Amino acid sequence: MPARFTYSRWDGTQTGFSLDAEAILDELTDDLLYHGDLNAALRRLMRDGMTDPDGNQIEGLRDMMQRIRDRKKELEESGDLGGVYSEIADALKDIIDEERHAVENSVREAEASGDERRADTARDAAMERNFRLDMMPNDLAGMVREMQNYDFESNEAQQRFEELMDKLRQEMMQQFVDQMSEGMQNMSPEDMARMKDMMAALNGMIEAREQGEDPQFEKFMEQFGDFFPENPQTLDELLENMAKRMQAMQALMDSLTPEQRSQMQQLSEQLMEDMDLNWQVQQLSEKLQNMFPQQGQGEGYNFRGEPSMDMQQAMDAMQEMGELSEMEGMLRQATNPAQLAEVDIDKVREMLGEDAAKSMERLAEMTKMLEEAGLINLKEGKMELTPRGLRAIGNNALRQLFNNLAKDKFGQHRIARDGSGHERTYDSKPYEFGDPFRLDLQRTIRNAISRNGSGTPVKLSPEDFEIERTEHNTRSSTVLMIDLSMSMPMRGNFVPAKKVAMALHSLISSQFPRDYLGLVGFSETAHIMTHEQLPEVSWDLAYGTNMQHGLRLARQLLARQTGTKQIIMITDGEPTAHITQSGDVFFNYPPVRETVEATLREAMRCTKDNITINTFVLDATGPLRRFIEQMTQVNHGRAFFTTPETLGDYVLVDFLENRRRTSRAR
Repeated sequence: MPARFTYSRWDGTQTGFSLDAEAILDELTDDLLYHGDLNAALRRLMRDGMTDPDGNQIEGLRDMMQRIRDRKKELEESGDLGGVYSEIADALKDIIDEERHAVENSVREAEASGDERRADTARDAAMERNFRLDMMPNDLAGMVREMQNYDFESNEAQQRFEELMDKLRQEMMQQFVDQMSEGMQNMSPEDMARMKDMMAALNGMIEAREQGEDPQFEKFMEQFGDFFPENPQTLDELLENMAKRMQAMQALMDSLTPEQRSQMQQLSEQLMEDMDLNWQVQQLSEKLQNMFPQQGQGEGYNFRGEPSMDMQQAMDAMQEMGELSEMEGMLRQATNPAQLAEVDIDKVREMLGEDAAKSMERLAEMTKMLEEAGLINLKEGKMELTPRGLRAIGNNALRQLFNNLAKDKFGQHRIARDGSGHERTYDSKPYEFGDPFRLDLQRTIRNAISRNGSGTPVKLSPEDFEIERTEHNTRSSTVLMIDLSMSMPMRGNFVPAKKVAMALHSLISSQFPRDYLGLVGFSETAHIMTHEQLPEVSWDLAYGTNMQHGLRLARQLLARQTGTKQIIMITDGEPTAHITQSGDVFFNYPPVRETVEATLREAMRCTKDNITINTFVLDATGPLRRFIEQMTQVNHGRAFFTTPETLGDYVLVDFLENRRRTSRAR
């Protein structure tokens, strides 16, 4: 079916086409030209983010991870984990104080009754109870164990102790089930037995799946789904949630002091033993650690805030800490934008906000957008530019350089003079003897009708003939020599030079397709480069600026070409290396006379072959300026002493002006 489109009036709320593949590649251009590695450029874009054409900031992973670290710091400063320990200890001390008060009241009541036997019995019982209360262990686990076997005088103190134990049992189970407080506030023996059944059934499901059997997850959820208010849809999701809570509990234990940790561990084991759940818990814990080894390792945190946290607050903080750490690790390990598609956007939105979630979505789409636009493809696990992507990089470089030029500095590739050729100008002229007979039939018949009037047949005469005008077609052959020595990136000259090469190739291939452009890179030695290699070309990790070898290769390339020939050389250093007669590389800094003379001899050979050398010099020192001026005199070319900021302007304007002069000369 044909595509259908709906249009509406702009009201300021619609989202425009602010980010597309071309904008992404444009953002990558400078980084790609500098490092020559598309994958590294994508990683840096993902890390640093970008600003889209509408001026909206797409947040990078570096800023997101900083926000994660800020949130973790905020949590650590929100409270003191000592409250988890002190809350239990203070509650037990209050219960003991209430029991002592009840014991004293019991003795006073017995003595006030006048029954001496009752009073003696009360005093003996009080002595026994006070002795046991005085001998209570200082550690939490020991204190709880003694009080479980203690015969309370106060019914209220006994009730408060039992309620505290129920609460602690519930909170200790936070490592396995979430939001237990709502559904299990008043745990009866039946509730405890049902929890044990749930744990046993859960272990049974894991064992069944390990043996290749159906774990019957749906049946489990029908029976015990109320334990899991987050409503997991699969067994894997349920187990992963439980593993995260196990990690949160371990992180809580690791964040306590050694003394607190030991006492909390003993208390936990004692409560679990009381619930007859210890064995089931240990079985499940081992299974979860084997299935999620990365979740089983707790990370201690330095909680240093003033407010004391209770167990529930501490568990909530630990779970959020775990989720933040997990997300931070995933972002740190991402090597290309496509991997970000695995990140839970809803979780990013919940923890880092809407702006971060939108940025994450756009980052994750970048690789897909570039692939769908045909700018990159995946080859053997590595991203590579396609031919279309190569052209786009060149066009980006050309556009950036042309944006710096005044419009009157260049024009179309046309000349005023007409002559024989095969490119139409869409203009005509009266035929003259000797002109190629490329008849403009429409204008010729119009001339005849204007002269004789309408009617048929149309009678033609020689003065009616008009022929098509044609442009002169000239051909220029250029070799671009780029200095790849280490001084270029050290001085910030490498990217401007490489951008000029990409822009010049784009200009010639699009505007002057019959022209030739060769590429030569030179440092300690020189080598010929192809246009496809250019985006990935980097500087050489070698000392030396071998202009002589570069000029030789450029001259050999131009020997196979026709038309006007020129070499455009971009450099920031003096000639410090050359190829000896034996074929060896000779290097010396500062330059020696032998190297200078070898370079000038190669320049003279270029002159004899009618090759013009135009040199663009960056960061010219006195000795470099004198050498370039000497070479210019030998070759009759030109020298431009420029900066990285204006290099592109100089090269493109000079190329176009030289191209015009060549066309006029013909």
